[in-house]
Amino acid sequence: MIAAATTGVAVGAAGSLIVMRRRAAQDDEGPRLHPVGDTAGAGAADPVDADDLPAQVRRVGAKGLGRRSLDALRVGVLVLDAEDRPVLANPAAKEMGLLRAGTTVGGTPVAHTVVRTLAGQARRTGTRREVELDLPRGNGRDPLGVHIRAVALGDGHVTVEAADVTEAHRVARVRRDFVANVSHELKTPVGALQLLAEALLDATDVAADSSDDELRHNDFRQDLAAARRFAERIQHESTRLGRLVSELLDLTRLQGGEPLPDPAPVSVDRIIAEVIDRTRTPASVKGLEVGFVGMRGLTVYGSESQLMTAVANLAENAVAYSPDAEDNRPAPRVTITARGDEEIVEIAVTDQGIGIEPKDLDRIFERFYRADRARSRATGGTGLGLAIVKHIATNHGGQVDVVSTVGVGSTFTLRLPARPPDASLPLPPSIEIAAETAVVKGSA
Repeated sequence: MIAAATTGVAVGAAGSLIVMRRRAAQDDEGPRLHPVGDTAGAGAADPVDADDLPAQVRRVGAKGLGRRSLDALRVGVLVLDAEDRPVLANPAAKEMGLLRAGTTVGGTPVAHTVVRTLAGQARRTGTRREVELDLPRGNGRDPLGVHIRAVALGDGHVTVEAADVTEAHRVARVRRDFVANVSHELKTPVGALQLLAEALLDATDVAADSSDDELRHNDFRQDLAAARRFAERIQHESTRLGRLVSELLDLTRLQGGEPLPDPAPVSVDRIIAEVIDRTRTPASVKGLEVGFVGMRGLTVYGSESQLMTAVANLAENAVAYSPDAEDNRPAPRVTITARGDEEIVEIAVTDQGIGIEPKDLDRIFERFYRADRARSRATGGTGLGLAIVKHIATNHGGQVDVVSTVGVGSTFTLRLPARPPDASLPLPPSIEIAAETAVVKGSA
C-alpha cells in the first residue's frame, strides 16, 4: 500500500530533479549531473543571470523542494544512469540497502545486484519491473522485506523505488504458520474419525446379516438402523472436515506468494481430459453428461498440478449444482470449452444448473462464502473451492470470472497466459548474489 500510494510522488520528484539537472547541465557554466558520493557540486548553486533572476530563483527553489521531498519520504528512491551508476539516492534508499555498504567504484557507491538487474530490464523494455526481496540485516534480526519497482525515465535513467514490507511479510508468515500448524494437527483426529465411522458401518452390516434370534428383535433392528445413520453422518462430516483441512493448506500455500512449482508449458488437452475423467463418476450418478468443445493443441504456462486443481474445482462445482436428470427430458450437460491465441488461453466450464443470484456474483470467490449454504453443505462443499481457483489464476498472471443466469446456468472462465511472462527477474547463480544472500520471493 505504501509503495502504491507514493509511486507517483517518488517517481515524479526524481524525474523532476533529473530534468532540472539536465537543464542546468546545458549551461556551460552551470553544474553537471553528479553521481551519488561526488560532492564537487553538491552545494553549488546555479549561476544567476541578473536579467533572468525570477526564473533562476524559481528553478533553485523547485530543485530544493524536490530534494527535500525525496529526503522526507519513507520510501527509498534511487536513480541510476545509463551505466547503472547512482546519481540520486534519498536516505531511505541507503537504509534499505539499495546501495551496497562499503562498496564504491571510483568513489561512487554501487547499487545492489538485484537493483541493477531490475533497472536493466526496465531500461531495455521501457516498462515497469517489480520484485520482492528478503535482505539479511545481521545481528539475528529478521530479514528486511523490500518491494522494489523500477521505472525507465528516458535517456538511460531509471528510478528505483523500494518500500519496506517487513511487517507485512511477518504478519503473512505468522498467519501461514498458524493455519498450516492447525490444519496439520487436525489431520490426525479427522483421519481417526473416518476410520472409526467406517468400522462402525462395517459392524452394523455384520449385525444386520446375522441369523441370531436376539439380533432379529425389532427394537434391536431399530437401534441398528439408528446407529447406521449416525455412522454415515459421522463419515460424511469427517470426510468434509478432512477436505476442508486439505483445502485450507492448499489455500495457505497459494496465498503465500511462493513461486509457481515447476512452471512449464502445460497441455490444455491433458488437463481437460483428466478433469472429465475425474468428474465422470459423480456426473453419471446424477445422469449428467460432461463433454468438451473447442480448440485442441493449446498450451498454457504454469504449474500443471495447480491448473488441474483449478479446472477440476470448476467442473466439480458445475456437477454439484446441476439438477439430476429426469425422464423424458434431455440430460443436463456440463461443457468444458477451450480457445486461445499466442497470448491468452481461455478455459470455460458451463453448466445448466440453478444459477447464481446477481447479489452473490461479486462475493462467490471469497473464502467460505457460499451462495446456497444448505446445498453446499449437502454436497460436502467447503466454501474454499472458488477462492482456490481465484488464487491459482492470479498466481499465473491470469484471472477468473463468471456469468450466470438464475434457473439457466453459469459459465466460469479461466484466462491464462499462453507463454512465460516477460517480467520475470532472471537471477543466475553467482558468487556475488550468493554473498548478498538475497532471497527472491516473487516477481511481477
